[in-house]
Amino acid sequence: MTEKAKYYIEKLMLQKHPEGGYFKEIYRAGEIIEADLLPGRYGGDRSFSTSIYFLLDENQVSKFHKLKSDEIWHFYDGSAIKIYIIHPGGTLEEKLLGNKLEDGETLQTVIGKGNWFGAELVEKNKYGLIGCTVAPGFDFNDFEMGDREKLLTLFPLHSEFIKKLS
Repeated sequence: MTEKAKYYIEKLMLQKHPEGGYFKEIYRAGEIIEADLLPGRYGGDRSFSTSIYFLLDENQVSKFHKLKSDEIWHFYDGSAIKIYIIHPGGTLEEKLLGNKLEDGETLQTVIGKGNWFGAELVEKNKYGLIGCTVAPGFDFNDFEMGDREKLLTLFPLHSEFIKKLS
């Protein structure tokens, strides 16, 4: 583990995340959107918005998963992060999150609801610290971890990325 990752894990009180890496929720809106005002896919009330810190270290990856809400990733520190997004129709999109704008990296990126996505560090011997904002707010009932065999059957053209991130 890198020293800087240890520092952030301790100072930000990060914990292991089911998809890989470390996280801590830092914001959950105090106001609630009632279920009958939300699309049926939610099945319950949701906070207006939530936000977390998220950290990947060295060879950790964010495994393929999808959410019922849009998610915005914000870059803070460390290595750039490559995000792989598989849209429902099977198109693969790659995004670079980082602070080297001249190299095509962006400080923020949006991952649309219902897309499978995973991520890895560009520089494997480093760490990457980001923030993630979800609206309506994140609820683990809206989170689906990707099953490798199911994803390989649905998206055989992207087997290289699916095998690496599942």
